[in-house]
Amino acid sequence: MGYYTRVLTTEERCVPIRDLQQVLTKAGFDAVIDIEDGDSDSWQQLTLKHPDGTEIAAIERNPVGADTLGAEELEEFAAEFDEARPQSGADWLRSFFPRVRCIYAFRHLSGTEKKRGFEILSAVKNSIWARSPAIIQADGEGFTNEDGYHILWQFSDRVSGTWWMGVLRDSRWIHFQMDLGSRSHREAFWRGEIPAGVKMA
Repeated sequence: MGYYTRVLTTEERCVPIRDLQQVLTKAGFDAVIDIEDGDSDSWQQLTLKHPDGTEIAAIERNPVGADTLGAEELEEFAAEFDEARPQSGADWLRSFFPRVRCIYAFRHLSGTEKKRGFEILSAVKNSIWARSPAIIQADGEGFTNEDGYHILWQFSDRVSGTWWMGVLRDSRWIHFQMDLGSRSHREAFWRGEIPAGVKMA
């Protein structure tokens, strides 16, 4: 199965290959984009590679509509929200999902671990995310809001380190940096509250 990150975007139009390549060139990354299915303006699957052929990521574009894989993905995500925390984040995602028109799925491959491969993947992913209102999902982590702050806890119990989070207060996002390993920080976030003493955005 592999590890996936995804961009769930409200933009239906396909991001052209030339736009993605331009982002990489401008950032000074030496990477190759191969089309596996479709064409440069309307593709369904790409492979992002280092010049030596080492694969960084397999990228799939799944439009959302009646009886599509994209729609099935949204249903599967939403089915997990009954037990998700904080409930306010899950409720907001449920309200956002009807606006999603396309899901870009990035399967991370071995090339992410060499020659700035993860930075290359992130540049492509973030360029798609920034084009229109969109959120990001990461396996074993959760979802962000449209500003890129983490709003749903799907981490393992062993997670640690600092992370930028967001909770809803009076229909407005409040962003802060919390310690993922802190039990008190976790429990406050799970309740949809701002943990005491955290750094505000």
